Amino acid sequence: MPLLTVTDLRTYFHTRDGVVRAVDGVSFSVEKGETLGLVGESGSGKSVTCLSLLGLIPQPPGRIESGTAMLDGVDLLRCPPKVARTIRGRRVAMIFQDPMTSLNPYLRISDQLVEPLLIHEKLSRREALTRAITALEEVGIQDAARRVHFHPHEFSGGMRQRVMIAMALITRPELIIADEPTTALDVTVQAQILELIGRLQRERGMAVIFITHDLGVVAGLCDRVQVMYAGRIVETAATADVFARPQHPYTRALQRSIPALQPKGRALFTIPGLPPDLSRPLAGCPFAPRCAEAVEACRSIPPRLMEVAPGHHSACLRVQRGELVA
Repeated sequence: MPLLTVTDLRTYFHTRDGVVRAVDGVSFSVEKGETLGLVGESGSGKSVTCLSLLGLIPQPPGRIESGTAMLDGVDLLRCPPKVARTIRGRRVAMIFQDPMTSLNPYLRISDQLVEPLLIHEKLSRREALTRAITALEEVGIQDAARRVHFHPHEFSGGMRQRVMIAMALITRPELIIADEPTTALDVTVQAQILELIGRLQRERGMAVIFITHDLGVVAGLCDRVQVMYAGRIVETAATADVFARPQHPYTRALQRSIPALQPKGRALFTIPGLPPDLSRPLAGCPFAPRCAEAVEACRSIPPRLMEVAPGHHSACLRVQRGELVA
């Protein structure tokens, strides 16, 4: 039985310029101990999907129009606020994208680390501080007993990200949502953070939803990958299958955009055009205007995610018809 099952999630933002369909009918599940990658360009709906699960969408203008997110019989989208607060930060935690804006610059790291323990586990402040120091040591911060009393600005970018990881893991949650945790870091620190997340997951048996725009990052980290575009899932499969046999033109375009896979001396590939305006109705496949493989039917027939190979689903009409082969 999956740890989390999301069905037909729709999150819209009601603005003066119209209704923005940021997440439009997303369904997926996460197994215990699994790492699921959510991949796509900026604005594809990855972060909004996960923020919706935790009730962190600003309302208004945001509104969850439909869907369920079942976690052990509890619908995260419909449960009372009191129940949501007992789950958020304890059973489901999130590593945010930019630690400098996520951490409170006015509070010491110690105050921010002990807060979830004081709220969820009712520990004394001394017990909570001991756990906080241990948590910092587990994520590789040296001299943690002294540095736990520092302010965020006294840490480097990589160290701040480690603090965010320690804060998310300190209550030993069942599910971690990592929202592009390595975006602002250099390549060396990025590799350290990815290795750290993977090691802690293996040690604790947590499930992880890893959000990124970079397919190369998820290659060695995720068990399954879901590719999102324009608020929808366009392809999902095991990671090895997505890389070996991509079944959607958008996924292939993302792969071609990985610099390491480009022949030396050749100009880097970029996906032409821009993502669609999600405040306007989309008649057919949202990727059709940017797709070199699109035909007239792609611009008029709404796509549906369908199984095109065992365990491999695609929303490409031509792949479903057998007209495009990986």
